[in-house]
Amino acid sequence: MIEVKKEGVLLNKTELGFENEGVLNPAVIKVDDIIHLFYRAVRRGNYSSIGYCQLDSPMNVKLRFDTPLLFPQSEYESQGLEDPRIVKIEDTYYLTYTAYDGVNALGALATSSDLIHFEKQGIIVPHMTYSEFSRLAEAKGAINEKYLRFNEHLRVYGKEGTTTYLWDKNVIFFPRKVNGKFYFLHRIRPDIQITCMHDLNELTPDFWQHYFLHLDKFILLSPKYKHEVSYIGGGCPPIETPEGWLLIYHGVHDTVKGYVYSACAALLDLEDPQKEIARLPYPLFKPEYDWELKGEVNNVCFPTGAIVEGDKLYIYYGAADEQIACASVSLTGLVNELLQNKL
Repeated sequence: MIEVKKEGVLLNKTELGFENEGVLNPAVIKVDDIIHLFYRAVRRGNYSSIGYCQLDSPMNVKLRFDTPLLFPQSEYESQGLEDPRIVKIEDTYYLTYTAYDGVNALGALATSSDLIHFEKQGIIVPHMTYSEFSRLAEAKGAINEKYLRFNEHLRVYGKEGTTTYLWDKNVIFFPRKVNGKFYFLHRIRPDIQITCMHDLNELTPDFWQHYFLHLDKFILLSPKYKHEVSYIGGGCPPIETPEGWLLIYHGVHDTVKGYVYSACAALLDLEDPQKEIARLPYPLFKPEYDWELKGEVNNVCFPTGAIVEGDKLYIYYGAADEQIACASVSLTGLVNELLQNKL
């Protein structure tokens, strides 16, 4: 098994009004010598915004804003901007997050050229009810019954006069175009799906209808091992290595004490990211310390950002939905371990 070092807690909640409930699940990107963290900040009542800080080394904060960098401005995100991820493609930074209006949780996008000023592009996943989704996805035959279990019941949460859409979260772009196309991951439980297009303007209702008619072609990863048997979802943006795209994702399994969230790893083909090459048959790391075992949500390691320093991969994650922590591992060692577990 690959050895992982828990570096410890990096960021805690404060008494500031926008982050007095918790800080978690950061987007991370290194530009020149500065590590930028865009983190989910939660205030009492479960209202989320995106806070910002800078690191001058993987575990040292040198600057932290005392107000949110991004906050709810539209009805579709009225209760929060959650779980950001970030990449740079060509000259543009793509920051994705889950927009939550109190009923619907859907993947949204903001773009920037300088990491300071962001332009919100709105929701980029489909506005589709579960019944519409299932009608399309089941056109060629039955789909995994967990889609029904995890999604159909959401309709009961709808408020009067509000449509409840299929939850589509964990939107994560690849950090470059592949064969001239944008690729991004997204997650409709229980699987991780993948999407590609030449231009984001292609993401129309017609696009998504055709996509779900052929859903089987776009399911990238499904739960396979015990530690991820309940469902899985995207984690950090894919990391390019000579052997393939390294994907750190989260896996969930149900226990008598509730769900346990672990960090997991897989390898995807460089030229065809829809092809899985290898997967660890055990969690890369899982809750074991107090800050991971007890918090707003117990038993959670939820990876969302990573940087590479030499041969060391630093993985930033939400710990028990209350703090931000970091773990490190040899990048070469992890890739080699994955190659020992080819599919």
